[in-house]
Amino acid sequence: MRFTLPIAVPAALIASTVLAGPVSFSSGWNEQRLSLFNSNDYSFGSSLGIVSEDAVSLAWARLPRSEWGSRSASWSWSVAQSVPATDLRRKGGDDRNISIYFVFLPEAVAAGLEGANIRQLMGNRDVRILQYVWGGNHGRGAILGSPYAPGQGVTVALRQAGTGAHSESVDLARDFQAAFGGAPGALVGLAVSADSDDTDSAIQATVSGLTLR
Repeated sequence: MRFTLPIAVPAALIASTVLAGPVSFSSGWNEQRLSLFNSNDYSFGSSLGIVSEDAVSLAWARLPRSEWGSRSASWSWSVAQSVPATDLRRKGGDDRNISIYFVFLPEAVAAGLEGANIRQLMGNRDVRILQYVWGGNHGRGAILGSPYAPGQGVTVALRQAGTGAHSESVDLARDFQAAFGGAPGALVGLAVSADSDDTDSAIQATVSGLTLR
């Protein structure tokens, strides 16, 4: 995986009409290919199904203002086929089963970028990203600086590489404080990715019940 930012750059932002609470996977999401030669297969519906075979891509949704104040999240995820354990600090060698990204901007900046495309959003120096990961070989709760955008993105390790099914609940405000200092601004977007291209492996995974509070 060779990102220039902690999440890659989709072509356009997708508006969402979901109110604070459960996040729908049936609408408001688009996949962004990160390679000309391969990409993941996403199944959008009541849950998000992911199949990745020697591939990497992500699905992205922009959040409306009603979601900007969200400070915690919960979800369930399962992995039936896993990539091997990797070092998530290693650029170009950090495959993982699932990453869930929470994208923040200061509210004053977010208000001015409501109509911006994702390239303009991610090119802003004020963007901050918390990325929760199932994969790697790090202990639960480890906060790792992004090798692609130091100071702008961090990885929070939740599950080491392997199969199974689990439910998660995260405190976005606490983790933002630990990673960047201060309080988070507006939660303007979400993304989900799977990454198996560096290890020539495969992933079968599902995310469901994603809820913001």
